[in-house]
Amino acid sequence: MRLARVIVVVVLAALASVYVIAGAPIALAVFGVQVLYLLKLRTWWLLAAQAVLVYTASLAGGVSTGILGFLAGSLLLTPAHRDTARVLAPFVVASAALIDAARGGATADATITVILVSLVVFGLTRLVERAGEMHAARLSLAAAAVAAERLRLAAELNDGLGRSLEVIVEGGRRALAEPDGAAEVLASVTATARAALADARAASANYRATSLAPELVTARAMLDAAGIAVEVRGGHTEPLGPGGALLANVLREAVTDVVRRGTPRLCVIETSEQGDERGNTVRLRVVDDGHRTAEGPDFDGLRLEEAGGTLTTGLSPSGRFVVEATLPRGPSTEAAPSEAGAGEAGAGGTGAGDAHAPEFPAGRRRRWPLPKLAHDASYAMSVAVLAAVLVGFSAKTLLQLDGPLAIPAAACLAVIVVMQLRSVNGRHMVALTVMAVLTYAPIPVFGPVWLGAAGFLAGPVLLAFPWRAAWPTTAAIVASVAAAGMLFGLPAPVLANSTLSALVTGLVVYALLRLAQIVKELQAARESLARSAIVEERLRAARDLHDLLGHSLAAILLTCELARRLKCPRERIEEIAAMAEGARADLRSVSGEQRELSLAAEVESARTVLSAAGIRVTVEPVELNLPAEVETVLGTVLREAVTNVLRHSEARHCAITMRADERGLRLRVRNDGVSAGKTRRGSSGIGNLTTRLAALDGRLASHVDGDRFTLDACVPHRAPVPAQM
Repeated sequence: MRLARVIVVVVLAALASVYVIAGAPIALAVFGVQVLYLLKLRTWWLLAAQAVLVYTASLAGGVSTGILGFLAGSLLLTPAHRDTARVLAPFVVASAALIDAARGGATADATITVILVSLVVFGLTRLVERAGEMHAARLSLAAAAVAAERLRLAAELNDGLGRSLEVIVEGGRRALAEPDGAAEVLASVTATARAALADARAASANYRATSLAPELVTARAMLDAAGIAVEVRGGHTEPLGPGGALLANVLREAVTDVVRRGTPRLCVIETSEQGDERGNTVRLRVVDDGHRTAEGPDFDGLRLEEAGGTLTTGLSPSGRFVVEATLPRGPSTEAAPSEAGAGEAGAGGTGAGDAHAPEFPAGRRRRWPLPKLAHDASYAMSVAVLAAVLVGFSAKTLLQLDGPLAIPAAACLAVIVVMQLRSVNGRHMVALTVMAVLTYAPIPVFGPVWLGAAGFLAGPVLLAFPWRAAWPTTAAIVASVAAAGMLFGLPAPVLANSTLSALVTGLVVYALLRLAQIVKELQAARESLARSAIVEERLRAARDLHDLLGHSLAAILLTCELARRLKCPRERIEEIAAMAEGARADLRSVSGEQRELSLAAEVESARTVLSAAGIRVTVEPVELNLPAEVETVLGTVLREAVTNVLRHSEARHCAITMRADERGLRLRVRNDGVSAGKTRRGSSGIGNLTTRLAALDGRLASHVDGDRFTLDACVPHRAPVPAQM
């Protein structure tokens, strides 16, 4: 976002410099006011000051009426009484035409100039604002996606494991109430517990399978440990869906084979998406340089073909061994992972000896897509403003040509405009070549009027190449304008104006192109963050299912089997019932449905969301036996703090610490990336937190130190006791 603001400031300075060089230093004050508008310091008195400045420059100073475009652009940006402001903007343009007509100047050219300057001012400023809003709102989409995923997880888990736990609890109660039939009831409870354990492990495997990230990390670690250089090039979009388990299995087998042979020096792992715009085919490619024959690893049993995929292995022409797997992302990939999960569950059983294939809903669930993004018109607006500015500059050129030359010139300019719009989507060398030819070849035909077309070429050049190559090339383009002007014998003032105009036009075009790209990148980044948050949520659920609920169910199963061997002693049956109630709490924790917040869970959630946003997180918690209301309030504080980090900063690091001292328990969240002078006051979120803490005699404090923001919440808590481990 800082780069976007810098680009706009440079362009505004370039526009103002045209009038400064023309002998109007008052344009510097106009530029200063425009920068304040960019920083959203917009008041009627500031608008009035700008009106005085531009009309003084134009009427009293004889400056070109184009300077009135700054005022027209500001009127379009004014938030208060926006309708009134928009009505006044055309009057400013009309006044410029009247002033120029009174001077006997080229009224049409002057009017177009005012419109162009106002469009540039409005378009660039509004695009920066929209980019900032999209950047700040990226958490909203991620939060909505995570909330939807938690609801889905809760529905799935309650439908399967929740019912199993109900059966176990009810069976324990029946066994206690009917001792004579306890053995039969306990046998049924044991079978249910075994099935539930398999279901939990299958679900954990399915949730983990939606992402290749864990397997890629494992592969890198294995290859590093074996002394094999590794390159990982991730080009797929997650979540992959349950079919990702098959690709994970292929990756695991391929890397294991590379490590087992021990001869490779380099292994490259690459993922990509192919097909239509939805990326309907995912490809995994593993290449190593250690094979001497075409014999590869054994992939029997992976059954990619049954899921609609392909698997090929063999030596490449360069002698490297290649494993390549492709898999469609459609419904055909949905069933296979549940079978893999069931197999894992059976292999990880507790010795019961059955081959239970779970009927858990995760095994037959449909794919749950991301919530649809609301249509954002920012990108369309950026392209529309760019097109309008290009057409305006072209119209100014055509006004200076004689009738017979206007048609071929219009055709050349139309091609240039189309090539410019293509540059929004990336670096197109063909488009640059065409623009270069149309910039210089027509000069002998159209004369010095055509020198302004060089500005159209300079903008895409700045965008297409690295700075070290772009600036010298742009300087050469501007210098070529000056050289051609001298060959045409242009007067010094006209030559200087043509040269500077080419540079300014290039900067304007570059700014509009770059901001259009930034808006598009932000739209993609918002969706990517939401996808990452969903993957992180599924991986969190997978960890909790395996480590928490899986542990509880395994303990229940072992206790059931022990109780059966001991002829159903009452105390064992009571333990089973108590364990089942604890497993219910674990299930609520996995699905995020608990009514009271767990501070530990909120810390982990904060770590997940911040990490998904690319922010490094350090946590130094103190484990305490805290009342539920204290955990809930501090958990709420942490949620709001994390939201503020993502919405109101450009943080790279966030530290979460908890300390217990004589004054109570203190939660501190500290992050960097805060812009100077942007402290927020009167926030409803902060106000709510202050009220919640006040109910516990606690307090909330915040302060800014340089680019760091600290939020402190302190809750009095008598004699904090370390939690029992």
